[in-house]
Amino acid sequence: MRWLLAFHIIFVICWFAGLFYLPRLFVYHADAKDQPSDARFKIMERKLLWGIMTPSAILTLATGIGLTIAYAWQAYETMWWLKIKLFFVLLLIIYHGFCWKFYRDFKANRNQHSAKFYRVFNEMPVVLLIVIVILVVVKPF
Repeated sequence: MRWLLAFHIIFVICWFAGLFYLPRLFVYHADAKDQPSDARFKIMERKLLWGIMTPSAILTLATGIGLTIAYAWQAYETMWWLKIKLFFVLLLIIYHGFCWKFYRDFKANRNQHSAKFYRVFNEMPVVLLIVIVILVVVKPF
């Protein structure tokens, strides 16, 4: 059980590293005006999304499901903090989906957003991380 929890935490950290960095790449990419920079950002975004972020998200979800099964869902039925946490995890998954959409837009040279938009977009996982950690550690409900 401890091994599963340890790997879950490792995968969460790796996923968040990507969630923090990919939108920052979008900020720089939106400001890039030359072809070499555009090509370089496309490569960096692809490697981060395919090589780190998405595999880490999948492994985070898999180990999270494993932990939930191992601890028996019935034990969680009265733990509102977990249900609320899972809602915020769903928001992270949706955020990840938006990262895919923006990645595809940049890849196809059809980005419609400014660097300022991506700066704001970049802050969303920070808020979600704060809420999720507080729910897990403090268990206020």
